Amino acid sequence: MATVELRFSAQPEHVRTARLVAAAVARRAGVDEAVLDEVRLAVGEACSRAVGLHRSHGITAPVRVVLIEEEKTFSIEVGDEVPSTGSVATEAPEAGGGAPAGDLYDHDADGEDEMGLAVISGLVDDVEVTSDDDGGVIRMTWPTADAVALP
Repeated sequence: MATVELRFSAQPEHVRTARLVAAAVARRAGVDEAVLDEVRLAVGEACSRAVGLHRSHGITAPVRVVLIEEEKTFSIEVGDEVPSTGSVATEAPEAGGGAPAGDLYDHDADGEDEMGLAVISGLVDDVEVTSDDDGGVIRMTWPTADAVALP
């Protein structure tokens, strides 16, 4: 299992760098070329959301992005350090969790926050959103070429 970790200050201009790094590592991990745009968009949404949460709550800690290459999957975790008002651990509605996107991750969510989560859950089939007193994490997972069965 190979892991790449990226930390950046909560500034919007750094989101583009996170998107580029995520796409490059996803390509190397074997994620299908046709899916790379979705990876970029989902990472951009998750990172923009984390940056917005840090800035609105006055948190100076960096946003954390962890890229994990496993045997048949590639995962990206985008973490913030905004404490939750309650613990949440849910999958996206498309993955069978059943909760509306706005309920996935409660940090005094406003419309923009809810929209970002809806976009992410529309782009990624396997999304898990967790939050606790130490902050929140959006984990997105895609299959790699090794996971695709050959005919």
